Amino acid sequence: MAGKNVLEFTDANFQTEVLESSEPVLVDFWAAWCGPCRMLAPTIESIADKYAGRVKVGKLNVDENQRVAGSYRIEGIPTVVLFRDGEPVQSLVGVQPESSFDQLLAPWAK
Repeated sequence: MAGKNVLEFTDANFQTEVLESSEPVLVDFWAAWCGPCRMLAPTIESIADKYAGRVKVGKLNVDENQRVAGSYRIEGIPTVVLFRDGEPVQSLVGVQPESSFDQLLAPWAK
């Protein structure tokens, strides 16, 4: 599914992996049938590698994990949301360049 630093988030592990995380978490809400999601995947992998140990990066399949996706009102994919201290702090919708993620993460990645 993804590179070695990209985690898989699910309805079952979202609470512990994302909401209770002590580090910032970047969540890519995606689906297998979504062309733009597949286009964004290499960027997400690159960001996961670049920020390893500082920001947790993972993907949540909206078709397989509808409870979490619905609770955050994810209506268009890909949507990437940055969580800090259990709260969504910022999001990007659609295919974005890596520089957009660097700008998003700069204030949060220590």
